[in-house]
Amino acid sequence: MTADLRSFAGVSRAPFLLLPPTLVASGAAAAAWDGAFSWPRTLLAAVGLVSLHMAVNIFNEWSDMRTGIDLHTERTPFSGGSGTLPAGGMSTGTAFWFGVACSGLGLAIGVWFIQQVGWVLLPIIVAGAISVVAYTDVLARIGVGEMSAGFGLGAGPVIGSALVQSGEWSEAAAWVAIPAFCMTFNLLLLNEFPDETADREGGRRNLVILMGRKKAAMIYAVAGLCTPAAIVFAVAAGALPLPCLVALVPSLMLAKPLKWALRDPEASVPIPALGANVIWNLATNTVLAVTLAFAVITS
Repeated sequence: MTADLRSFAGVSRAPFLLLPPTLVASGAAAAAWDGAFSWPRTLLAAVGLVSLHMAVNIFNEWSDMRTGIDLHTERTPFSGGSGTLPAGGMSTGTAFWFGVACSGLGLAIGVWFIQQVGWVLLPIIVAGAISVVAYTDVLARIGVGEMSAGFGLGAGPVIGSALVQSGEWSEAAAWVAIPAFCMTFNLLLLNEFPDETADREGGRRNLVILMGRKKAAMIYAVAGLCTPAAIVFAVAAGALPLPCLVALVPSLMLAKPLKWALRDPEASVPIPALGANVIWNLATNTVLAVTLAFAVITS
């Protein structure tokens, strides 16, 4: 079986790889607000995080094919996998080694950064590595998959992207990491609702399965509302500049998913709500990065 470029893009879920650059941008901009910034290090951090995100996606597709989840899931534009492996676009062996290669590139960049800024970065690297390797077959089966995603593709990259600038802790990045955690947590959580039946049959133990749809939907609503609340609190505390309040605007996108979560979580998640969930996430991270950069330039 010969895989083409479309198949490689499919198993890596290329359309969803916009998230890592927004996280790196917001973390680097937060570090710049606190006085440290390097373009080369920021770009290299983005390459490393995109590679690791690709690895998570690839291993997820590889595992879901092996366990049969991919053969029973109901795919939407935002959940259920790419369908590349069930369609025969790539062998599971090729997917596995593609994931290993992406992991290796991300790890190599992480090791280089440790050499440059010191061991302060090691906990972030280790936690990220665990999230990549163990998410699908371990973490998503013991009820901590959403927490792992929130850190591994949310808070961790924001803090790490700030640390690689100079090796110094950034208070602004720590605050920016809170909404990043909540949004990526919710990004995964909402996408788990359409996959509930297939995930249950495949041995997953996520919040939707463990707590039921109503309670999991309430957790989604709380985490969603915590995002704008964290931004307001950080600005009020003086940890983030006033322009960051503009980052509250994307939270208007929460209207559709919150309406579903609070009114009828037993029903299927509307496709527009799934789309709004993605846009909210990407837009909030991006606006935080832009407003922090604006504050640095105008201060």
